[in-house]
Amino acid sequence: MTYISRRDAQSIQNGVHSDPFSVLGLHEWKDKLVIRAFFPGAGKVEVLNHETGELITALIRDESAQDIFTNIIENATERFPYKFRITMGDHVWVTEDTYRFGPVIGELDEYLLGEGTHHELWKVLGAHVMTHEGVAGTHFAVWAPNARRASVVGNFNGWDGRRHQMRQRGATGVWEIFIPGIDDGEPYKYELLNRQGNLLPLKADPVGFGSEHAPRTASIVRRLDGHEWKDAGWMSKRELLSRIDQPISIYEVHLGSWKRVQDEGNRPLSYHELARDLVRYVKDMGFTHIELMPISEFPFDGSWGYQPVGLFAPTIRHGTLEEFRDFIDACHEAEIGVLIDWVPGHFPEDVHGLGKFDGTALYEHEDRREGFHPDWNTLVYNYGRKEVTNFLSANALYWLKEFHVDGLRVDAVASMLYRDYSRKEGEWIPNKDGGRENYEAIDFLRNMNEMAYGEVNGIMTVAEESTAFPGVSAPTNYGGLGFGYKWNMGWMNDTLRYMSQDPVHRKYHHHNMTFGLHYAFSENFILPLSHDEVVHGKGSLLNRMPGYPADQFANLRAYYGFMWGHPGKKLLFMGGEFAQGQEWNHNQSLDWHLLGHDFQRGVQSLVRDLNRIYHDVPALHQLDTRPEGFEWINSNAHADSVFSWVRKGKNGEAPVLVVSNMTPVERQHYRVGVPEAGRWLEILNTDSSLYAGGGRGNLGASQTEEIASDGRDVSLSLTLPPLSTLYFQLERV
Repeated sequence: MTYISRRDAQSIQNGVHSDPFSVLGLHEWKDKLVIRAFFPGAGKVEVLNHETGELITALIRDESAQDIFTNIIENATERFPYKFRITMGDHVWVTEDTYRFGPVIGELDEYLLGEGTHHELWKVLGAHVMTHEGVAGTHFAVWAPNARRASVVGNFNGWDGRRHQMRQRGATGVWEIFIPGIDDGEPYKYELLNRQGNLLPLKADPVGFGSEHAPRTASIVRRLDGHEWKDAGWMSKRELLSRIDQPISIYEVHLGSWKRVQDEGNRPLSYHELARDLVRYVKDMGFTHIELMPISEFPFDGSWGYQPVGLFAPTIRHGTLEEFRDFIDACHEAEIGVLIDWVPGHFPEDVHGLGKFDGTALYEHEDRREGFHPDWNTLVYNYGRKEVTNFLSANALYWLKEFHVDGLRVDAVASMLYRDYSRKEGEWIPNKDGGRENYEAIDFLRNMNEMAYGEVNGIMTVAEESTAFPGVSAPTNYGGLGFGYKWNMGWMNDTLRYMSQDPVHRKYHHHNMTFGLHYAFSENFILPLSHDEVVHGKGSLLNRMPGYPADQFANLRAYYGFMWGHPGKKLLFMGGEFAQGQEWNHNQSLDWHLLGHDFQRGVQSLVRDLNRIYHDVPALHQLDTRPEGFEWINSNAHADSVFSWVRKGKNGEAPVLVVSNMTPVERQHYRVGVPEAGRWLEILNTDSSLYAGGGRGNLGASQTEEIASDGRDVSLSLTLPPLSTLYFQLERV
């Protein structure tokens, strides 16, 4: 006797059945209850009482398909819980029947998934350890609307996609299954058939919370619950600390190469080691925030994380998801904010990733004129598809909510805003109005920022955006993109170009240092000296400075003084704070041994003091983004290559005069006009012997004289050391 149709049996056997839950498990059949099971290679399958373990019945191998086992359950009139006892050779084990469990995803979730508005998408999709219908296991859910069949595969089923075929949830395109007995740490992938029934390469989970160590590419089941956060104090006050009137000084870090353990195979530090060593160092240096280069899982070390595959998985290179949370906790305990680089602009074509996920261009555009980045050989997200923008926006919230991350620095925003970015004529498709702006990406960025700021207090979003696109950091209700801050790439390029000039020629490039003030208050700017400035043959910041070694260090110290005195928040890539001599190499540690030399140790001391003064002196940060916080004293001293300006704070805070001498000539009795009479204290001098400089200066202070200069009634007579920047603060009596 057979209790399954031949067609169903063979479809299950071949792994092509469209709805295995309608066949396998416990079902009514001709006024009776029948159990059907699929166990490839099993010799015997028995049904046991779920509570007592007593034998209920043995299943019979179906004549239509050798791995299908079925039988009528005598004397049973309603559904009941049960288990299977499987015999395969000498091996006998007891297991739950996956196909006896109902769905997990509810109607509201289905509605939001279908609408593309599920703000907490990660709580539905992905792999979630849970207890369902009284049984412990893991619920898996994946979006693959064009797949003919979706299965979860892993060690638990011999990577056989026929064993755990998933249930499709209506029009959402989502497939789900609850698999009993699966717990934290289990590797898995999705096996999909395309519309034509062809087997696709195994896929990692787009919403997976963990990954295997490269070169393996499976996702790993990771629990999201259970972490006991210890940062309530920080979370309650961070909203104040991210405001534009606060000192924000960011230390950009590549976790894999900040420090390495040489005697253990040159391995990178773990999250726990970083929680101890990196946090302690950043605190000592006075930085307010750490910015992590991408920590979402990525397959290729050489991409530095900018080609992520697992957007929801903290990279396993340094430890588990839980250990990454411990790192965040340690940062917050030290009152250090954490920003992460976030990459919603593109993704790699690795076969286990998002490309052609269900056999179609699901996350990307079908037309490579829209869906391919020639610069990075990567795919571009289809921002016109609601499910894709839902996936990305929810990912932003995921890091902010589940990891207490304090902000997102959004990578390569310019490449998202323009359809013709790095493309030649004929290689891109105009928008509906015939223009180059990517309307869909613009809408996505605005919506993402509204969600982030609307749902999570005290965070910031930062755009790496290199064009003149208007209103990047303006509110969306004023037509802006809604970012909190924007990297000032123009300032960085102009000033580095100037600093690389031989000082004898700098008078001809004077405007490179002043031009940034023409637009300095058009956005909420961060001044970035990032990793991009010390790679691809550019050399280190130190080696871009002209002159003999002593001159190079003096130039760099003067440049840092200029930067910290300039309007805008600060960002410095690791190694820059102690004048790393070599170009950054992601495969090795920074050259910490250089701190045995006076010059490098002097630069480190300078950066530490710059951060302290920037934090302690209101005039240097309170009006960073406001024109009333800045006043040129003299922007036109071309012949001398001298720049002078005043920084002002709120409510009559003592102003600060900044003077930079960018030539190797000491200028004595150099007259500089100031807005107020009084004694001006020299609070910083980059030529100080504390920083391995020449020790020349103004003996700690300078008193104004009633001699008009620079359009002011009073002035100071100053000594300007060669290649130096000095800060003077008016002494309030």
